[in-house]
Amino acid sequence: MKLNYKEDWPLYLIVLGVITMIAKEAVEVVLTPSKKMTSETNKNEWHQPSLYLDNELKGADREMVLYGENLIANTSYYFGPHGTIQPITNGMNCQNCHLQAGARAWGNNYDAVFATYPKLRDRSGKLETIASRVNDCFERSLNGKAIDTSSKEMQAIVAYITWLGHTVKKGDKPPGSGITQLPYLNRAADPGKGAVVYAEKCQTCHGNHGEGVAEGSGYGYTYPPLWGDHSYNTGAGLFRISRFAGYIKDNMPFNQASHQSPALTDEEAWDVAAFVNSQPRPVKDISHDWPDISKKPVDHPFGPYADGFSEQEHKYGPFQPIADARKVK
Repeated sequence: MKLNYKEDWPLYLIVLGVITMIAKEAVEVVLTPSKKMTSETNKNEWHQPSLYLDNELKGADREMVLYGENLIANTSYYFGPHGTIQPITNGMNCQNCHLQAGARAWGNNYDAVFATYPKLRDRSGKLETIASRVNDCFERSLNGKAIDTSSKEMQAIVAYITWLGHTVKKGDKPPGSGITQLPYLNRAADPGKGAVVYAEKCQTCHGNHGEGVAEGSGYGYTYPPLWGDHSYNTGAGLFRISRFAGYIKDNMPFNQASHQSPALTDEEAWDVAAFVNSQPRPVKDISHDWPDISKKPVDHPFGPYADGFSEQEHKYGPFQPIADARKVK
């Protein structure tokens, strides 16, 4: 039967309406679970407090917090090679590793620091304060010297970190804090494959030789050096590739990736972390770290170890066999 478009237009409308309803139902079935999951994640995720909306922070306390934020964002101006207070670091800013002055979710932020410090750390075997943890970064990630814990600068940094995490309950570590722990690969991370990822996704910003891009002001880096004399040393937390891989996955390429929308696969993140950490960098004496060697993380790249795995395996993996062996014990 041939339909007359002018006379049978109501029939066309009915058919179109049915098709639209079926399509809508199908889309909802497919999308609702992921929407719900994303909604729940965002609901529980830590969100930074706002200095502009905090009307209770006033006077000298507010000035200290603001100064602390400035020190985190512009560390090199105060403590870099040409530092106005002390020339004692490699020239990077704290926020080169702790994004957005330590306030970005999934960006190695400070949100759970106040909630979890003081605490006994296995790496030092000691009870550490926020100030001692900050100096750890000065000596390792900034490859410099510790600053006076009674100084105005340290007090300001501690005040800022404390304020940033003041809404987090003591002992809590909400989603979005620190760095993501990626699932282990079923193979060793591969620096060779990572070199390819670096060339395609990283060297535009960080340079052919990992040298980074210095700020025009002469203080700090727009894109930090990833290896070489001005990068973090072998005692830094990011020299463990599990830490670096998780950081890369959620944040790199910079401002092109996020936890919800990563630009790299897990394998790419592990491999490029392995490549970067296979490059030359300053060496730190860590002979006093991990007094109980059985507490070393599976990816701590320096022996001795309490297990039968080699330094090569502890640096690049595969890590699951190491983790499984520890469970047996």
